[in-house]
Amino acid sequence: MTGIISLIQAAIVFGTVIMFGAVGETVTEKSGNLNLGVPGIMYLGGIASLAGAFFYENSTDSPKRVVCVLIALLCAVAASALGGLIYSFLTITLRANQNVTGLTLSIFGSGVANFFGGSLNKLAGGVGQISVEATSSAFRYSIADSVNLGVFGKLFLSYGFLAYLAIVAAVITQIFLTNTHKGLNLRAVGENPGTADAAGISVIATKYIATCAGAAISGLGGLFYVMDYTKGTWANDASIETLGWLAVALVIFATWKPKNVIWGAYLFGVLYWMYFYIPNLTRSSQEIFKMLPYVVTIIVLIITSLRKKREQQPPMSLGLSYFREER
Repeated sequence: MTGIISLIQAAIVFGTVIMFGAVGETVTEKSGNLNLGVPGIMYLGGIASLAGAFFYENSTDSPKRVVCVLIALLCAVAASALGGLIYSFLTITLRANQNVTGLTLSIFGSGVANFFGGSLNKLAGGVGQISVEATSSAFRYSIADSVNLGVFGKLFLSYGFLAYLAIVAAVITQIFLTNTHKGLNLRAVGENPGTADAAGISVIATKYIATCAGAAISGLGGLFYVMDYTKGTWANDASIETLGWLAVALVIFATWKPKNVIWGAYLFGVLYWMYFYIPNLTRSSQEIFKMLPYVVTIIVLIITSLRKKREQQPPMSLGLSYFREER
């Protein structure tokens, strides 16, 4: 029983990181932009939140938790939205290749983050020495820390507020895309920008807003990873990059529906960490288990492609640049 509870807890924490990334990427892709720079954007969100929290905590003897949280959130959102703005300018205004631009953004984000992460470690006294305990503890605080609710509390109430915010973000995004006029316009731009333009929808503005907003949401995944997953530290081990690509895979697995991202993220978490709770596994067997989320995504992609149901397919203009004179 203890092992099952631990697996579920690990899956929820793991799933929260990629849920933010997948929800943000879903918003971006619904506008027709294929942003493969999710790992880089999550890197930017993570390092910006860490830097903001680090400098604030070192500027005062008694950092306030509310201020710590607000600074980390603002820094993460601003940095990741800036990453989305860079991508938007290159692919929407300059019409650069979206695949190449996204991959370049991933490399750029990881390079910038690891550079500043190493610099912060040196400022803190040496490699691996940086720690923003006040900010991290504020993000990790849960109801279960104050009230003992037994197994129920361990399973559902032992997480920081961002774990619940990720679910709220997915639900709100689903409602926005399916039940609002602006969401319908966004989907129209992703399906056929020429027709949307003719109908009076500002294609360029819609793409810019969706891409930057999606990047800001994805950046919260990097924030959660740094403040909750690694407890306010920084390590150059490429873990954020791995989770970023899982977030991209989760968008496909969820068939571009935010509501499916919720349970899909937790399923990915279970599949990824299952090996840790199975005894007597060899090293090679552990690596096979880590491949399961990608294998499941490929299977889902094959099935949805064979069924050819329109509601399970990506936006028709996904990955294609729009130029009004080519309508």
